[in-house]
Amino acid sequence: MTENRLSHETSPYLLQHADNPVHWHPWGAEALAEARSSGKPILLSIGYAACHWCHVMAHESFEDPETARWMNDLFVNIKVDREERPDIDQLYMAALHQLGEQGGWPLTMFLTPDGDPFWGGTYFPKTARYGRPGFVDVLKHIARIFREEPDKIEQNRAAITARLTPPAGEPGQLSPDIVPAIAGKLIEIFDPVNGGLNGAPKFPQAPILDLVWRAGLMTGQTRFFKTVEHTLSRIARGGIYDHLGGGFARYAVDERWLVPHFEKMLYDNAQLIELMTTAWLRTGNPLFRTRIEETVDWLTREMIAEGGAFAASLDADSEGEEGRFYVWDKAEIDGLLGDKAALFAKAYDVTEVGNFEGRTILNRLDDPFPLSEADETHLAEARTILFEAREPRVHPGRDDKILADWNGMMIAALAYAGRTFERPDWIALAETAYRFVTDSMTRDGRIAHAYRDGKMTWPGLSSDYAAMASAALALFDATGDRPYLDDAISLADCLETWHVGDDGTYRLAASDAADVTIRMRSGVDEATANPNGIAATVLVRLYHITGEGPFLARADRLLAAFASDAAQNPVGHASLLSALALRTAGVQIVVIGDAGDPAMKALVSAVNSVPDPNRSLITLSPGDDLPAGHPALGKSQVDGSATAYVCRGDTCSLPVTDPNRLKDALNPA
Repeated sequence: MTENRLSHETSPYLLQHADNPVHWHPWGAEALAEARSSGKPILLSIGYAACHWCHVMAHESFEDPETARWMNDLFVNIKVDREERPDIDQLYMAALHQLGEQGGWPLTMFLTPDGDPFWGGTYFPKTARYGRPGFVDVLKHIARIFREEPDKIEQNRAAITARLTPPAGEPGQLSPDIVPAIAGKLIEIFDPVNGGLNGAPKFPQAPILDLVWRAGLMTGQTRFFKTVEHTLSRIARGGIYDHLGGGFARYAVDERWLVPHFEKMLYDNAQLIELMTTAWLRTGNPLFRTRIEETVDWLTREMIAEGGAFAASLDADSEGEEGRFYVWDKAEIDGLLGDKAALFAKAYDVTEVGNFEGRTILNRLDDPFPLSEADETHLAEARTILFEAREPRVHPGRDDKILADWNGMMIAALAYAGRTFERPDWIALAETAYRFVTDSMTRDGRIAHAYRDGKMTWPGLSSDYAAMASAALALFDATGDRPYLDDAISLADCLETWHVGDDGTYRLAASDAADVTIRMRSGVDEATANPNGIAATVLVRLYHITGEGPFLARADRLLAAFASDAAQNPVGHASLLSALALRTAGVQIVVIGDAGDPAMKALVSAVNSVPDPNRSLITLSPGDDLPAGHPALGKSQVDGSATAYVCRGDTCSLPVTDPNRLKDALNPA
């Protein structure tokens, strides 16, 4: 094949490369067959649409005819969108780690014609700099070694492959005490000034924050809550947040959360909405509520895709420059704001010299003085003026593919925030996206991973089923509608049918995924919780809601399978440890009453006011039955009044009819 084969793809990232002089292939059987027939090694390049350094390498090398000539002569070149094929990305990123290299994107891997990795790296400049070799030099060197020293290639290949498929250890058991113990060690390495883990770059690390919060619930120690709240407050005030348009960037390159890597990802915003909702429930801090509201406004304004589902991301770059859309000159702000400019400059760190390459990233990390309500009103007016002035700028590109797992995360976050803040419009937004994924992204009863322009990447991944099951439970929690519970059960069953491995853990790729060479075992969290961690949480919650023992047995199977891994690397397995915390400290609340009864609504509101992600709520009409295994089976109303029962394990409380007493029974320290 002597042409670029990306023009018929649907991924916006792949389409960005469709006009390259490189003879790119999409990942699949055809590309692997071409490599085997030609005898050439494979050059695999993995990136994503919002990735700044992916764009840099594309401009320097993939758009350069001379570099492309070397690539085409020496290799079969394959381009992958990591968001469309995270199963491929997971495999080859793990291979890079086995080479002792730090991960990142673009991922550049060299494979045998059969798809086995033997060497790799991340970004390579066109010519040697930054202490890195030039890309063409790398190409020539790898091709020569492949041609002249096959024994060395085979040695590398065999060693990497063996490390990617280690034998599973014996199942173990994790003590619940590990959760507060690990969280206690974690908060010692949190930055006491800026929040987040010490050092830079700083990522939100949502699975870790969730684990620390759950340690607070288990122990009643406020130090755990305060660590999470401080981190979220600094993120909410930092430049990582878009103070004009809403939404959070992926991470900050500095230790203060000031300078973001400007891309906005759907999953980060979902996780931060969820965490800030929980933090608001405990603190009532208006900062958290404001950030949630502004971020949902951004979501509805900029991220709605086909059918009401959510787009994947916004790019870091516009007009070829990272962050150009978001930064400001002081003179520009002065001209737009007039007499409001001085107050705005003090509040948002606007100076002549700037804080980012001579320009200003708006932030409120160091408010220099207490601001009155009138001042805040003036600042809100100023933000509106600047937002409207920013709108005509060239916007960062949007990757509008729809990913089932990331949509599931946002659906769950919106359902949770919607019921907490009594925003039925947010719940409706979640339900619309949910229906698109379950109606338009399914084939033969199975979910697709990605969708764009009527085309699907199918079959789905374990992350899709786990996240969508979590979304279904969140909607069940928010609405009480039983079909969502039925969906959650069906989605969890699909995990068992298509994704379970010999050791009882869930593989990312389905068992019938024909183009995945190795179905890796992994429980390690990345920017999002691992599918096994999400699945374990879903299964425990299904047990709490239904009382059906097989759900708990499946959750225990996951926890046992990863016990050794989690004990050795607890930080990397935070989501599994959070599932353990839920299994240990889970609370089931059953409220019985008529849906329109104010007393019923008051009890449900009391439940929804509790900052406890360990609780599950079931609402019943009088005469409705609970599942046979539920500990509240047979409980009824008291004197015809709306009545609540709080169950922990197999034991339920006496009936509660007073909302304040119900809050007291549920509230953590």
